[in-house]
Amino acid sequence: MTLTKDGPHLDLLQGTLDLLILQTVRRGPQHGYGISKAIRAGSNELLQVETGSLYPALHRLEKKGWVSSDWGTTENNQRAKFYELTAHGKRQLVIERSRWIEMVEAVGTLIKPQGTEA
Repeated sequence: MTLTKDGPHLDLLQGTLDLLILQTVRRGPQHGYGISKAIRAGSNELLQVETGSLYPALHRLEKKGWVSSDWGTTENNQRAKFYELTAHGKRQLVIERSRWIEMVEAVGTLIKPQGTEA
């Protein structure tokens, strides 16, 4: 996954993609391109999930039992695999959100100017 916005591509923290996928499919089944598009749109075009990262992540999440998949037809009448959050995935999403919040708070604390330091 890359961060793009008038600058170089940056790799995001490991595990971030899993969180974003789980968060995206919580609304209902989506195919891979739809997940990628939703992440891009939801981040105001800042986050782009490349195919080479997305599908291995989806397969990893499916193997862990956090998502399940089934073949279906897209709005463009194309056959695609749709991914859906499982009950185990819903529980894991709560855990992943909590971890993310802790990480953001920790980094925020470290980079916050204190006293005369900038």
